[in-house]
Amino acid sequence: MQDIQYRDFQIKLLPSINPETVIGVRTPLLRQLAKELWGTEQGQAFLALLPHRYYEENNLHAFLLERQKDFRQALRDLEAFLPYVDNWATCDSLSPKCFQKNLVPLLGQIKIWLRSPHVYTVRFALGMLMRHYLDGAFREEYLALAAGVQRSEYYIQMMQAWFFATALAKQYDAAIVYLQENRLDDWVHNKTIQKAMESYRIREEQKQTLRQLKKKINP
Repeated sequence: MQDIQYRDFQIKLLPSINPETVIGVRTPLLRQLAKELWGTEQGQAFLALLPHRYYEENNLHAFLLERQKDFRQALRDLEAFLPYVDNWATCDSLSPKCFQKNLVPLLGQIKIWLRSPHVYTVRFALGMLMRHYLDGAFREEYLALAAGVQRSEYYIQMMQAWFFATALAKQYDAAIVYLQENRLDDWVHNKTIQKAMESYRIREEQKQTLRQLKKKINP
């Protein structure tokens, strides 16, 4: 399945991992493989082989976990896997389908993950908060949860900015307060505005307000 040109492209996007661990396999092929392996003895054996060596093995693991229908088992599997996630791409591609039907217990687990010392566990938690709790299940307290993560790591702050830019697109009146009242880290504040300005879901008059809220940060 290896594609050398794709491998070289991927390496440029994944500065946090060893280039020698990237094989160069396109995501649709990995998802198809996960579909074929799910429910087989070979698939179960693979899930038990942590830690993996290659980036694509971690992605395959993630795509297998997405197929788990039992919510409690999905959480157990994630608890075993998340400490080994070492890059943004694997983290962001992982979204178990059973989560959508278990939003109440999932929220409790997200709160635990947000306190993790592990960068990509926190990023994953913020991603799940963004994916599942900014639409019909939205409550203003979820914005406070995301804003309450006081971490300086780049990949956490980037996800915070992505969360609040998405919140501006979906829950503008509640989210804009966090910028107006300076409730975010300065870097997250400005990156949120940058991402929101790039969104087609935010109206021009809203963008005019956002432009005025951008902070001047001394280098």
